[in-house]
Amino acid sequence: MDQLVKFEKNLEKQFRKIDEIALFNQKKVLDSFAECKITTQCFAGTTGYGYDDQGRDKLASVFAKVFKTEKAIVSPLITCGSHAISTVLYGLLRPGDTLLSISGQLYDTLYDTLFGKENGSLESFNIKFKQVELAQNDFDKNAVLKAIKKYKPKVVFVQRSRGYTNRKALSIKQMEEIFEVIKQAKNPPFIVVDNCYGEFVEEKEPTEVGADVVVGSLIKNPGGGLAPTGGYICGKTKAIDMISTRFTSPSLMLEVGSFEMGYRLFYQGLFMAPHTVAQALKGAMLVGEVMKSKGFKIIPSNDEQPDDIIKSVVFDSEEQLVKFVQLVQKISPIDSFIVPLPWDMPGYQDQVIMAAGTFVSGSSIELSCDSPIKKPYIAYFQGGLTYEHIKIFAQELDKLY
Repeated sequence: MDQLVKFEKNLEKQFRKIDEIALFNQKKVLDSFAECKITTQCFAGTTGYGYDDQGRDKLASVFAKVFKTEKAIVSPLITCGSHAISTVLYGLLRPGDTLLSISGQLYDTLYDTLFGKENGSLESFNIKFKQVELAQNDFDKNAVLKAIKKYKPKVVFVQRSRGYTNRKALSIKQMEEIFEVIKQAKNPPFIVVDNCYGEFVEEKEPTEVGADVVVGSLIKNPGGGLAPTGGYICGKTKAIDMISTRFTSPSLMLEVGSFEMGYRLFYQGLFMAPHTVAQALKGAMLVGEVMKSKGFKIIPSNDEQPDDIIKSVVFDSEEQLVKFVQLVQKISPIDSFIVPLPWDMPGYQDQVIMAAGTFVSGSSIELSCDSPIKKPYIAYFQGGLTYEHIKIFAQELDKLY
């Protein structure tokens, strides 16, 4: 315990910065609620077609205000982040178009969306995919410009977080610099950002620095640990209108979509999100200090300001990795008695071990951890609704290695 107090002392400056950002973002969310005139009537659910669903429409308006965009789709009918991203890509791209990723390969669960055989993938619609690798954890400006000139992409895609790689997340500053360059191109493409794990980590979001569309999951940061499901897509009206024809149908767009359970948890989760994200960030830094003291590499370093809620821990062996993930499950409030093991998880190329003893199944804004079983052995630790919960995990972690 004395060791943890010392670690917390070392992190005082970083914790203070995280609190400042949380205060800024809390004010931004609060102002958006007020501007949209949210009332308890917005919490009510609807059935059937969902025509004139005030809760659904107002929730989209609040998200649009928070993310400084013209329009938004926010819905419990979006099942996850990968579903939201696929909806965006199918909505914006047409046969013959090119999708260009400027942050390397897309996340594992999008592989079949890009290249799947006989499953309606983008490739089967003659949509081409090209990618530019990052250079030393930053955008390769020259390679991006060459690729845009050569391929004339309809959509430029950025994955803000790291996926299952050993890089750091991408910062708003990095995105702003490359987006300025992209926007100077003749017939500039739509810029789409997978914002999962990055919401409210900084004072600005990608759509405030040039992104046309930003996409994410409500069981990550912006759901605040309360949203039971769902995803969001925020952006410019032209882009959102195109995407909405794929989300429902060209004749219906955003006029339909009911949810009988009601929307209170989505509103309340968004309101809580800046604080919850701050708790997760502080906890990730404390866990990072513990693991660093044991001789393990952490990504990013605690000397750097985080750009997402994930703390990667690099292990020497599969056994060390599995022990870490299993401890996360053991210290969870739900299913703490279950021992996670590597398995063939749908959508992934390697076996995956995942700990998520969460109130919302699989919620990664709650204390959770996952990793593919491959070299280098990296645990991707994230979430935590309260700093105290993560500190209890850190105490046990200090005894484990």
